[in-house]
Amino acid sequence: MSAETVSLARRLAVELNLDELIPLKGYHHDTWVFSLPDTGEAGEAGVHGRWKCREPRPGLFWFDRRCFTSEEDLLRVLAGRVRKIPELLEFDGVGLQRFIEGRTLGEVTKEKAALPESYIGQLMELFSEMVHIRPEDLKIERSCGSDEESHELADGDTSGFLRRLVDFTENEVFLRHRDRFGKLLGRLGVDDEALMRFRKRMSTLTERPFCLLHGDLHRENFIVDGEDRLWTIDWELAMFGDPLYDLATHLYLMRYPPEQAQKVILQWCDTVEWVRKGSSDGWKEDLPQLLAYKRAQSVYTDVIRSALTVGADRDLNWPLLLHTVLKLRRVLVRAQDVLELGSLPGLWQVVSALLAWRRSDRASTVQK
Repeated sequence: MSAETVSLARRLAVELNLDELIPLKGYHHDTWVFSLPDTGEAGEAGVHGRWKCREPRPGLFWFDRRCFTSEEDLLRVLAGRVRKIPELLEFDGVGLQRFIEGRTLGEVTKEKAALPESYIGQLMELFSEMVHIRPEDLKIERSCGSDEESHELADGDTSGFLRRLVDFTENEVFLRHRDRFGKLLGRLGVDDEALMRFRKRMSTLTERPFCLLHGDLHRENFIVDGEDRLWTIDWELAMFGDPLYDLATHLYLMRYPPEQAQKVILQWCDTVEWVRKGSSDGWKEDLPQLLAYKRAQSVYTDVIRSALTVGADRDLNWPLLLHTVLKLRRVLVRAQDVLELGSLPGLWQVVSALLAWRRSDRASTVQK
């Protein structure tokens, strides 16, 4: 827990006379859920129920480009434009998000299971709302990283958009952390030239008008409430860019059955074309390339995250290790062709690679 979150949580507990602060698990933030009391702040209209305060964790590895300095600021300007997103409450200059009561879509549906049509319809409503929002529509501070400090991409430059995604993965994920994770990647069959080979095979994409993207639409970022409505949470990876990229990310993370995935694609095309003509242009040729990038990106993301998870505890958690190994093996298999990897390690070779990295990393930490 970060010092900032402790400070905010304690300040909330003291100033609002809170009975309980409930911690939630999350990668990017420390999050606390609480109920406002019946007097004072809670006396204002519309603030009943539970809320959450979120603070970014310091020293995090960021695996995706971000384009907004504050998720709360983004939610504030999206109010009235995108339905079924968390409401905000200002407390002493801090934006608190309403806690959406319900279960995640991942709890309601099994992984890789088909979604009921009612949920697909609500997903299309979300996509239609986002594709309607152009970059110039939101008056909000943006910060997309050092690669965009000199100039903005022209609207519709989907090839440039993909290049910047690959640049981020290569520079900010791989090269920035190569000293610590490079040998592990090598042991898993991922050499230093893998992303370079992928870049050389990239072809020009069809231009599509840019719009708002969520960037992380998977089953755990949808909450199903008591009325079977889908609410979309965790907007910290939102950006402006190619609408087809949001679909590619969604398809990759949701793991739809093949037949339903095809139906979702076609419904998405009809939906975005109705809102803004040209938003699905060239999807047949470009979607496979964007999905290829997601498979490539996941290698670096999942290897680093898995290593950090395995190395986090003092005593090795063998069930967690075996679960992690199976996951990494699947990720490597999916990316073998797009990264032009050679022969892949077997399961025990993955175990050996992770344990060797764990020993080396812990020894390095002790020396420091």
